[in-house]
Amino acid sequence: MISLKRDSPQHGLGQRHPETHSKRCQQGRCSLVKRTDDWFEVFAFHLDRVLGLNRSLPTVLRSLQSEILPYRYIRGTPRPVVWWDPDIQHLADRDQDQNSFPLKWVQYQKLLQVHCGSEADQRAAPCVGVEHSEWGRLALFDFLLQVNDRLDRYCCGFTPDPTDMCVENLLHTKCGNTEDLLLVHILVKKADPSRLVFIDNAGRPQQSSDNLNFRLVEGIDEFPERAVSVLQSGCLESLLLRSLYTDKEFWDSQGGASSLRLLIHTVEQRGKILLQHIRDKKL
Repeated sequence: MISLKRDSPQHGLGQRHPETHSKRCQQGRCSLVKRTDDWFEVFAFHLDRVLGLNRSLPTVLRSLQSEILPYRYIRGTPRPVVWWDPDIQHLADRDQDQNSFPLKWVQYQKLLQVHCGSEADQRAAPCVGVEHSEWGRLALFDFLLQVNDRLDRYCCGFTPDPTDMCVENLLHTKCGNTEDLLLVHILVKKADPSRLVFIDNAGRPQQSSDNLNFRLVEGIDEFPERAVSVLQSGCLESLLLRSLYTDKEFWDSQGGASSLRLLIHTVEQRGKILLQHIRDKKL
């Protein structure tokens, strides 16, 4: 994590002044430096904004310079940098600190059925305090990006590659026992626990259209109207290109408009498949 010190031209890890660093983070002046392979998180942030979801944290691609950062962070390859939101609620349990509350697949399916907040008390089981419409936002976002690590970390809804972490960690072998399947990275803000926050959105840009994960939309009976409208409009490409151009370092690193169009067309194709799913289910 790096702190954004406005009165200094450098970004520092804060190791020399841990109290000052902690204070900056509590003030929302820190960010997380991700792996270079996580560049798709930058694309995901712009997709989130273009679709009107507004649930992911601001993310940019930047080349870093610092006397404190390890060499691998400053050797010239730009990295995704994600704003650290101090208001995100984390469980005290270190094994589940990437969640705001524990949630299993079975309970998740039950809370989708009762429509928390509109037809059921969102503070009473099986609800977890999150508005029903939030899950449609998450499902649409994750399907377009093919993010499986939130709703399907066990890779039960598609055929994973043998090198996938869910296979190497033997998570995929647990798909037969739905009672034990956990959801991860399900987060909310302390100030507004009824709305989800989307983190770790790298997804799978290379996932083929014949191996898409429909488990991500299982149980979802409504999707955000504005996002669906954008997918139907045929304007996703132009909106995304205009938005992505504002992050010049990301734009240049991905080869500009010609290369980004190929990526956008992949997401557009997934959008068409999702729209057909919505028509088939009469949602």
